[in-house]
Amino acid sequence: MNDPEVAKGPLVLLPSVRTGPLRAVGKRVGFALLLLFAAVAAVYADRDGYGDARDGTVSLLDAFYYATVTMSTTGYGDISPVSDAARLVNILFITPVRVLFLIVLVGTTLEVLAERTRDDWRKARWRTRVRDHIVVAGYGTKGRSAIKTLLSTGVSRESIVVVDPDPRVVAEAAEAGFVGIVGDATRSSVLKQAAVERAREIVVASARDDTAVLVTLTARQLNPHAGIQASVRESENVPLLRQSGADHVVTSSEAAGRLLGVSTSHPNVSQVIEDLLDQGSGLDMAEREVHPGEVGGPLGAVYEPGLAVVRDGRILPFDHPGCEALQPGDRLIVVRSRRRRASPEAREAEARDDGRHENG
Repeated sequence: MNDPEVAKGPLVLLPSVRTGPLRAVGKRVGFALLLLFAAVAAVYADRDGYGDARDGTVSLLDAFYYATVTMSTTGYGDISPVSDAARLVNILFITPVRVLFLIVLVGTTLEVLAERTRDDWRKARWRTRVRDHIVVAGYGTKGRSAIKTLLSTGVSRESIVVVDPDPRVVAEAAEAGFVGIVGDATRSSVLKQAAVERAREIVVASARDDTAVLVTLTARQLNPHAGIQASVRESENVPLLRQSGADHVVTSSEAAGRLLGVSTSHPNVSQVIEDLLDQGSGLDMAEREVHPGEVGGPLGAVYEPGLAVVRDGRILPFDHPGCEALQPGDRLIVVRSRRRRASPEAREAEARDDGRHENG
């Protein structure tokens, strides 16, 4: 059997501002009345150029009557232009107004066609321009939390693409300002719609572990160079995710269990950990390059509290002997506080490092 999703292709939803139905209808009615009153004014201003088969004169009521039957193309003929000026006004003004009035009457159909054309144009334009973006497969609790953290670290909404099989969920993502793709992220055709081959990072936040494995396999096949961050519920599936191409794997159930254990025995420590995980709330963990003025010194001498040093792909904890002398090219895992203003040098270095990270 033919899969309707494959035949029609995934549904792409771009963020847009939607007008309510009552407001849209109100605008059309107001525009139609404006055209009607304009026609009445034109007829009544030149009422001497019109003839009425009943009494020969044209009153304001007759002007409304003539404008109404003319705009609706009924045209009974009992009132008609008799002078050259009135006929010229009908040719140059009344006829175009009648056409606009008819367009308003059939505006629903025209709006649907125009909206579809505009939407297709926006999608084609987006596909040609999107690159170095972040694809989030799954807009559930994990996906929303991941996006919230990305936004707090300075990632723009325009650079995030959400893929989810539920149209209602994707519609919510589009209303929140993200590009949404309705479809199964395990299908290569769906991920191609998200331009995953040009993505910088891929976040796999599906609810099922087997789905996460398939999404990771498909994404890695389409993009061998993007970073893939995946989440699983069971730790026994971590090797499968890594073999499928995931760069980092987070075990959600065990992480929650460990946090519960810490909260039971050390509630204050648990609170600090939650603060570190919630970007922008107070304490934040960040990764940055070592500053030139910090090279040669110990990790404990840096402005921000240092937790570890990343050197040659290895993570050295703060008490490792290698942290006694920082080297060029090291990356530091530090803790930042939103309540404490950094020095001008630190802010400048942080901004330079963030820009280098985004370009990379």
